[in-house]
Amino acid sequence: MTPSKTKTSKPAAARGGKTAAAAKSARTKAPAKGPKPDKPRSRATAVLADKPSKSEKAERASKNAAGLDGSLRALAFALEKKALEPVLLDVRELCSFCNYQLVLSGKTDRQVDAIADGIAMGLKAEGIRPLSSEATRGGQWALLDYGDFVVHVFVHSVREHYDLEGLWNDAARVAIDVPAEARIPISEQYA
Repeated sequence: MTPSKTKTSKPAAARGGKTAAAAKSARTKAPAKGPKPDKPRSRATAVLADKPSKSEKAERASKNAAGLDGSLRALAFALEKKALEPVLLDVRELCSFCNYQLVLSGKTDRQVDAIADGIAMGLKAEGIRPLSSEATRGGQWALLDYGDFVVHVFVHSVREHYDLEGLWNDAARVAIDVPAEARIPISEQYA
């Protein structure tokens, strides 16, 4: 009887293959499939890639201008109620909670109430409602918050005390037509 030849197996490493542990290690180190990491870009490529498109610019401009029409409508309603010394501040670059602030004066508490009511009712008729309102009854300062714009109505002496225009000194003032009867003579100011 001839002895049967049995095949002896060589270790995988000797055959040029990988051991099971090495194969497993190679599988875990393989890069995962998916999006490739960003390649370094040149400065010019980075600037062009970050530049907004025309539609993005138009959308941003319309969003930033939001509130201007409403604040001008509020100004018109306030002037109907004999508001004094209106100032419209463009606070888009300085403020995160609104784009415009309209500051107005009245001579008495009752006139402040009438001006605030006139603005609120006029804008409500046009479908614009305030998000909130503060001290609109019997106060010396009424605040109407419409989101994109805020309206402050003061008794004039209280307005001078709080000096919101000084607080927002860096804000651009929007040019508005103020009738002569809406001006307080210098002799009556700071009284």
